Formats: sequence, C-alpha cells, structure tokens
Amino acid sequence: MACVRNTQLETLHAGLTPVSHAGDGSDVVVVDADGNRIPWSEVSRINDDEMRALMREIVDRLYNFHLRIDDPAFRAEIDRWAAMTAKWDAPKPDPVLSAIPAEKPERG
Repeated sequence: MACVRNTQLETLHAGLTPVSHAGDGSDVVVVDADGNRIPWSEVSRINDDEMRALMREIVDRLYNFHLRIDDPAFRAEIDRWAAMTAKWDAPKPDPVLSAIPAEKPERG
C-alpha cells in the first residue's frame, strides 16, 4: 500500500476502458495510426518509458520503506495507513522469492 499505491500506476490505470460485449475483450480491437488492427489481448498498454518510470518509483519507495521501517515515527504512520487495507485480501508468499533458501542461524 505504501510503496505501490498512489504511484504512476494510478495514472496508467486512469483512462477509458473499451466496451466489450463478450466481457473478456475478445471482441475489441485497436486500430493504430498505420491502420493495423490489433486484438485487445495483444495490445501493450504501457510503453517502455512508462514501465521504467513506474519501476523506478516503486523500487525507490521500497528502498526507503526498508531504510525507515525501524523508525518509530515512520512505523506509526505506516500502521495508520495500514488501517485502509483491512478489507484487502491477505498477501500470499511469492513462489519465486519463497524458493530462495534462507540463511539458517548458527547454533551455539
């Protein structure tokens, strides 16, 4: 919520959504400036510059989040924001990240 919401992702998400009578976009095509008809399922909806800017913004936020998470004032603010997520689905472990072996603590 603190690292991804209210980023450029919101700007990319804003805009018009095409009408699909089929309900899945299979009946929607985009006609580009050269007259090419592109099925909706094959249209890239974000260009490289937009993707790069979005990823940089999110990575910067994640970096700052991790740098400040032990700061009590920052943590209190994050905890206040977290109240807005009460009705969200619970996060699930990412299979790729979860597969990375964890360092086991040494036993003394």
